[in-house]
Amino acid sequence: MTRAYIIAAKRSAVIPRGGAFADLALHQLAAPVVLDCLRSAGIAPDQVDEVIAGNALGAGGNPARHVALAAGLPERVAGLTIDRQCCGGLDALKLADALVRSGQAQVVIAGGVESYSRAPLRCETYADGRAPRAYEQAKFTPWPNRDPAMSDAADALARQLGIERADQDAFAIHSHQKALAAQARLRDEITPINDQLHDTFTRDLTQALAARAKPISGSITPANTSVAADGAAFCLVVSQDIADRFDGPKVEIVTGCTLGATPDMPGLAPVAAIKHVLKTAEITPAQLTVSEVMEAYAVQALACIQGAGLTSDQVNVGGGSLARGHPIGASGAINAVRLFHELKAKSGYGLAAIAAAGGLGTAVLLKA
Repeated sequence: MTRAYIIAAKRSAVIPRGGAFADLALHQLAAPVVLDCLRSAGIAPDQVDEVIAGNALGAGGNPARHVALAAGLPERVAGLTIDRQCCGGLDALKLADALVRSGQAQVVIAGGVESYSRAPLRCETYADGRAPRAYEQAKFTPWPNRDPAMSDAADALARQLGIERADQDAFAIHSHQKALAAQARLRDEITPINDQLHDTFTRDLTQALAARAKPISGSITPANTSVAADGAAFCLVVSQDIADRFDGPKVEIVTGCTLGATPDMPGLAPVAAIKHVLKTAEITPAQLTVSEVMEAYAVQALACIQGAGLTSDQVNVGGGSLARGHPIGASGAINAVRLFHELKAKSGYGLAAIAAAGGLGTAVLLKA
C-alpha cells in the first residue's frame, strides 16, 4: 500500500460574513485556490483524479463538482462533497489519503469551502399544510433535549471544566497577537481573491475590548467566539511515486481518525480522536512540532489542549480561527494548510484537530 503526501496547500483569506467575498459563489471561492495548488506543485489539471470538498451550509448540487468544472479539470473528475459540519474539510483530507493509499487515485484535491454570505435560506416543511418554518441551525441529533445551541454547549463546557471568561478572553487575545505577528509569513499560503491578501478580522484585541463584549451565553461572548466567515482551503494529495519525483516540500499524511462523542458536549470530542491518532502513531504530545486546534470557541480549544495533553506553546503558532473567522466546511482544511506551511519551515510531526456539532471530533497527523 502506497503512502500519501501533501505537496501543495493553499487557502483564501478568511473574510467575515458580508465582507469582500459576499458576492462570490462557492465555486468562485474555491476554484482559484485549487488552481493555485496545482500551479505551485507543477501538476497539470488533467492529472487530477478527484476533488473532495467539505461544505456544510450549501443547498446540495455537489459543490465539489462545481469547483472541479470551474477550475477547468477534466469532466471525468466527478467531485465529492461531504457534510460533516466543521470536521468536513479535515475529513476530506482523510478520504483523499484513503483513495491514494488504496491505489484508487494518484492525485486528489481535498479541502473545503464555505460561504456564510451566500448560504441559502433553509426551511422545514410540513405535510399537513402548515407554513414552512425557517431555521438557522440544523438538527444535529434526533433528540431536542440533547441538541444544544453551540454557544450554550460551549458555556456548559466552561462551567464543567472551570474555565473562566477571563481565561477564554486571554486565549482569544493571544490568538490575535500570534496572527498579527505571523501576518507576513501567512501571505505565502493565501491565494489572492478579490485582492484579499490577509485575514481581515485579525486585530489588536485588548483585554479592555474583550471585557466590554456582551455575553452570548454565560461566559461565551463575541470576543472569545469565532466569527461566521467565508473562505476556501485545499491540499494537493499525491501518491508516493509522484511525491518521490517532486522537488519541493512534501508532508506525509501519517494517520487520521474521526470519532463520535456525547452530542451534549461537542467541544470535547476531538480529545479522543487526538489520543487515538497519537497512540496509533506511537508518539507522545511532547513529540509534536506544531499543532493546529480549532478555535470555534476559546473554551473548546482550551479544553482540547488540556484534555489531550498538548503543549500550549506549539498550538496555533500563527493564530487560530478566533483571529480569522470560521467558514465551517473549510475550517478543518484551513488547519491542514496552516500545518503544511508550518512544517515546511520546521520539520517533524504536526497535528490538526477539530470538533463539530453533534459530538464529532477529527484529528490528522502529518510528518515532514
